[in-house]
Amino acid sequence: MKRIRVWYWIFTALLSALMLAGSIPDILSVSSAVDLFNHLGYPDYLLPFLGVAKLLGVIAILVPGFPRLKEWAYAGFVFDLAGAMYSTIAVGDPFSSWVGFFVGFILIAGSYVFHHKKLAAAGTKESV
Repeated sequence: MKRIRVWYWIFTALLSALMLAGSIPDILSVSSAVDLFNHLGYPDYLLPFLGVAKLLGVIAILVPGFPRLKEWAYAGFVFDLAGAMYSTIAVGDPFSSWVGFFVGFILIAGSYVFHHKKLAAAGTKESV
């Protein structure tokens, strides 16, 4: 159980740091985030919305309880990364820019899998 918990927190802490690092520039509409959005062809007004959604997802994953919100947060992170990766491919960015997305997907998968392993080891059955 202890190893499961340690791996869960490693993946979850790294995932939370990644999503938090992406949410703050979006919320504040930092010029580099605006430039990236313009490069991808998205309107600037979408930035704060996505930033707040990522921030709420991080909170949902870190706060105990709320199993349905946790599931939605994990799904939202996958949608966010998949959409960003698709947009990057669509505008013709090089393959080397995709590496960060794969790291993100691995962190999401690790956190999600170890979250459920942790619940199973504790004998907790959270209804979704």
